[in-house]
Amino acid sequence: MTTTHESEPTKALRRVTDGNHGVARLTPAPNTPGTYLGMPKFPKAAKQELQLEVQRKNMRNATTTIRNKRAQRVAESPDWEDLRDAAETIKNRVGRHLDVYLAQAEENLTKHGVHVHWARDAAEANEIVAQVARAKGVDEVVKIKSITTQETDLNEYLEEQGIAAWETDLAELIVQLGHDRPSHIVVPAIHRNRAEVREIFKREMGRYGRPAPEGISSNPPELADAARMHLREKFLRAKVAVSGGNFVIADTGSLVIVESEGNGRMCLTLPETLISMVGIEKVLPTFDDLEVFLKLLPRSATGERMNPYNSVWSGVTPGDGPQEQHVIFLDNGRTDVLADTLGREVLRCIRCASCLNICPVYERTGGHAYGSVYPGPIGAALNPQLRGVENDVDRGLPYACSLCGACNDVCPVKIPFTDILIHLRNRVVDAEKSDRIPRDMEVATEMAMMKTAAWVFGDAKRFEALQKGSSVAGRALRGRTVGPVPAPVADRWLRYRDVNDVPAQSFRQWWDKNRKEGK
Repeated sequence: MTTTHESEPTKALRRVTDGNHGVARLTPAPNTPGTYLGMPKFPKAAKQELQLEVQRKNMRNATTTIRNKRAQRVAESPDWEDLRDAAETIKNRVGRHLDVYLAQAEENLTKHGVHVHWARDAAEANEIVAQVARAKGVDEVVKIKSITTQETDLNEYLEEQGIAAWETDLAELIVQLGHDRPSHIVVPAIHRNRAEVREIFKREMGRYGRPAPEGISSNPPELADAARMHLREKFLRAKVAVSGGNFVIADTGSLVIVESEGNGRMCLTLPETLISMVGIEKVLPTFDDLEVFLKLLPRSATGERMNPYNSVWSGVTPGDGPQEQHVIFLDNGRTDVLADTLGREVLRCIRCASCLNICPVYERTGGHAYGSVYPGPIGAALNPQLRGVENDVDRGLPYACSLCGACNDVCPVKIPFTDILIHLRNRVVDAEKSDRIPRDMEVATEMAMMKTAAWVFGDAKRFEALQKGSSVAGRALRGRTVGPVPAPVADRWLRYRDVNDVPAQSFRQWWDKNRKEGK
């Protein structure tokens, strides 16, 4: 094998001598931060994303279609609310006894010949995957779409180790070939339209394997067929596959993956070695519990009555499927979330993305503004707990919400998003007061304004004096337009708001004049 190093991330790092395939850089483009934590915080990122008119149109069309399909499937399910109650109860039981169910899952997985690993954080989980791949002597792995491995930046880590991680889900393939990042939990390329996908396939496919056919159009069946042919050679030669897991069944030692394309089934059957990275909250107590979630998840995620492919496997079966299997249970902040009696309710999430599809903020800003693979309401509620409200990217996320409550209504496991977000806002304020968050000009100015307001409102005479002062200002400015002012915080508020004239008379003055007793 010959090795070359080139400056452009889109050029091949390594290429085998027979020319059959290349291990090329597939991480985001040079102007994209190396990790989500390198992205701007939400208030700044959202303004940038709002300028992308085509993306906003793509998001509006896609989310409208998905939520309408979901509404149809829910309407035909008379026991929908009973299913939601059952799912909430099951997940709450898991949270209360997580230590018991994880130990049971490890015991039964091990009985079935599975190697069980425990990872405290992303670094440990990524290294376990790399160690297994190196032990097998491979320089590439195929992957099933996995939010957990995106949470740990596994692809980027493997690339640094000289191992290519090929995404096989169609939407993930689009994102990967576009040197982009996912913007949705279920539909990672939701921000792309078919014309953009065609250009990505034409430009990039040939660099990493079989090129797109000459004259390919933006017709979805043609695009899907091009992806199928491009991926087929990777499936056939792959020795190691990496997956996540929708559920882990404790009493049977089984892993469950649901999908719509069949690429997951290829990864679960053809390679010799399978590595599955799952969050510790994904465990279910019994196989019977799975029935509830297999009814809720497809209807909530894609508006389908059931997933086309439901794969359940319980360890190694001689002569059938991977002959070596590894399961990595990932913490990465989840036990910290579990310690918060209100915040822990977010761990019920089954990654259906129904909260994203209904959220007016997400629909307009898109997923990249959240600085995480978990965008939308679930991202706003989960990221600050996993990574800490002190984090510069995450501490603005609890405010990325209008508290309309639509996400509460559609969540299949009844996560109280608005309650959690208000709770997290309090945690952000407490961190600011305790100086755990560095006080930049924005934070310092806001805190000064709040202290001033507390001082004014804390005394009736001071408040009355302020009202008299505002009345004088109101008479002086009567009929004039109050626009942006130089002060940083005032400018931030007034730049996007229309402000009425300052009233010439306060309510208290009006009351004294017109309604005071004895008059």
